[in-house]
Amino acid sequence: MVQKSKKTSGKKVKRTPKKVVKKVASGVKKVAVSGAKTVATTTKKVKKQINIPNILTIGRIWVIPLVVLALYFKDNIWMSWLSVLLFALAGVTDFFDGYLARHLNQGSSFGRVLDPIADKLLVGAVIVMLAYTGRLNEGYCFIPAVIIMCREILVSGLREYLAEIKVGCPVTRLAKWKTTIQMLALPIMMVAHHHLHLIGFEHFDLILYAGIFFMWVAAILTIITGYDYWKSGRKYMN
Repeated sequence: MVQKSKKTSGKKVKRTPKKVVKKVASGVKKVAVSGAKTVATTTKKVKKQINIPNILTIGRIWVIPLVVLALYFKDNIWMSWLSVLLFALAGVTDFFDGYLARHLNQGSSFGRVLDPIADKLLVGAVIVMLAYTGRLNEGYCFIPAVIIMCREILVSGLREYLAEIKVGCPVTRLAKWKTTIQMLALPIMMVAHHHLHLIGFEHFDLILYAGIFFMWVAAILTIITGYDYWKSGRKYMN
């Protein structure tokens, strides 16, 4: 009988030591356990971010294209009132997302970042469409509109810079008043000088002047609060 050779191509077959196999198996096990823990932690964090306040904030962003589309049809009375309704709905969600986040203890970094962005996107989109459709020509309202837009850009840049150096930029009480007055002025300007007289509203001029007044008051408060934010953040720029 021909004996089987223990050599293959002139080389001896080396057997892997058991210790090496155990070390490799142990390493693979550790990597698997670590990966499973990472996936579980990430999933937990993602689930924590998905809550009612954040859903309301995201919904406010999704409303913006609908508001823009409704404002585009400036000669259609129903579309103008639809834009006001959608804007009011977005304003309600702006109140409730913060309220629920505080009372349900569901505050998150995602919400803190996205909430002011959603507000600025909504206001900016509405101002641009009001200017495009000529609704800011009354009372030179395009001037306060430009002031409001510039302030929003300034504060956004300042917040981004302060966030990089771990410094907070809380909203002041006066800034909240500015936002409230601004949220009153914009929907009035959506419909006042175009459609209130078409439905037989007797105090058409009064409502229009109220919208113009609120726009200018919001612009004045915008300048004051913008300067306050700049003054508080300027000391960190050295």
